[in-house]
Amino acid sequence: MPKPKPRRDGREAALQFLFSHDINTLDEDDTIEAAIAAFWEIRNVGVDQARKFANKLIKGVLEKHDVIDEKIIECLENYRMERVTLVDRNLLRLAVYEIAFSDHIPPHAAINEAIEIAKRFGAEGSPRFINGVLDRIAKNSAPAD
Repeated sequence: MPKPKPRRDGREAALQFLFSHDINTLDEDDTIEAAIAAFWEIRNVGVDQARKFANKLIKGVLEKHDVIDEKIIECLENYRMERVTLVDRNLLRLAVYEIAFSDHIPPHAAINEAIEIAKRFGAEGSPRFINGVLDRIAKNSAPAD
């Protein structure tokens, strides 16, 4: 039986939530907390640690969404944000949050995690694309609050 990877599971769950959140607009009466709770009703992560980590990532990405997108846009070469696939866009957001606003993981480890997740969820060229953009972002970013 494979060893549980709560952080990887949490990142993958956060990616799935962010992807869904991008294509499903919230109703006027909905809150992010309600959307996250509904997500957990259909998505079983199995390890409480993974769920807590995913919740932290989701809330952090949504809170810093505009700043994160600005950092991504600054580092896209010959691309507009609208042309980036939904999976790649949300994986970039997740990794940029970890690189720029979190102190629990070194930037190179966040990049490696994003590349591995891109291999599973992205298109054929996603890992290379993700690596290139995140490498530029990591070089331009220092941890911030």
